[in-house]
Amino acid sequence: MIERDGVDRILAQWATERPDLQTTAMGVFGRIQRIARIAGDTQERAYATYGIGRPEFDVLATLRRSGPPYQLSPGALAASMMLSTGGTTARLDRLEKAGLVARSPDPSDRRAILVHLTDQGRTVADQAVTAGLAEQQRLLAHLSPTQQSQLDDLLRALLRGI
Repeated sequence: MIERDGVDRILAQWATERPDLQTTAMGVFGRIQRIARIAGDTQERAYATYGIGRPEFDVLATLRRSGPPYQLSPGALAASMMLSTGGTTARLDRLEKAGLVARSPDPSDRRAILVHLTDQGRTVADQAVTAGLAEQQRLLAHLSPTQQSQLDDLLRALLRGI
């Protein structure tokens, strides 16, 4: 038997006050929100070890996973992270000041610039992604590999459907 949680208490209160409501969706999304908050806070602490937060990690990770030469235009970075260019610029300014990224003219377009990881930025990105992934794996460790796969499949199906 699975132990009851705080979401179950909320659902029980609604069942008492409004027995006409079907609250399964409330339970699912309440748990997803709580899990996301816990996982996000855990990863934030892991990234802080490397002097970055989640916003900076997103930039470094986007550049790192783009493959050699680990560079993108600011517009491509913004699109990949689903951010405004203004939000991206602020992140780039912080990362450039920290020596983790550099901006350089685009050799194919004199009006454009490219953002690339520095060697230090690549090292930080690799260390931070490893640390963040270890925390995610730790959070899932009480589920069997089969359960983890089932959960992943169910969440993929949910996300695809919405």
